[in-house]
Amino acid sequence: MKVSTQPSTPVFPFADGIFPAGCPSRTVLDHVTSKWGVLILVALAEGPQRWSELRRRAEGISEKMLAQTLKTLEGDGFVRRDAQPIIPPRVDYSLTDSGRDLAALMLPLVAWIAQHAEDIMAQSSRKAAHPG
Repeated sequence: MKVSTQPSTPVFPFADGIFPAGCPSRTVLDHVTSKWGVLILVALAEGPQRWSELRRRAEGISEKMLAQTLKTLEGDGFVRRDAQPIIPPRVDYSLTDSGRDLAALMLPLVAWIAQHAEDIMAQSSRKAAHPG
C-alpha cells in the first residue's frame, strides 16, 4: 500500500482565511450567520422594510437585538438605513449591493433548512429518546 505524501486538495480553497481565530472573516461569518442576522438578511431580500415590519417578521427578536443586528449589518455594509426627515420619523432598511449578493448565496441554504427542518428535528428527537 502506498501512502501519499501529497497534500490533499482543500474542499474549500480559502479555508486558511476562516479557520485562524483572529481572522476578520470569522467576525463577518459570526455576524451574517447568527440566527437574527440570517433572518434579517432573508427578510430584507424581499425588499425594503421598516423597523416594525422586521420586528414582526423575525418573531421573538427583542427590540435590543433587532437594533444591534441592524447596526452590525449596517456597519458591515450589508444593510442600508434610510431615515426620512418627516414627522413622524420614518426609517427604512434595505440591502446594499453587497447585502443582495450575500442574501442570494444564503437563500438556497435557508430554503434547504426550511425544507428539511422537520425531518432533522424528528431524527434528533428519536436519537435523544434512544441514545446509543
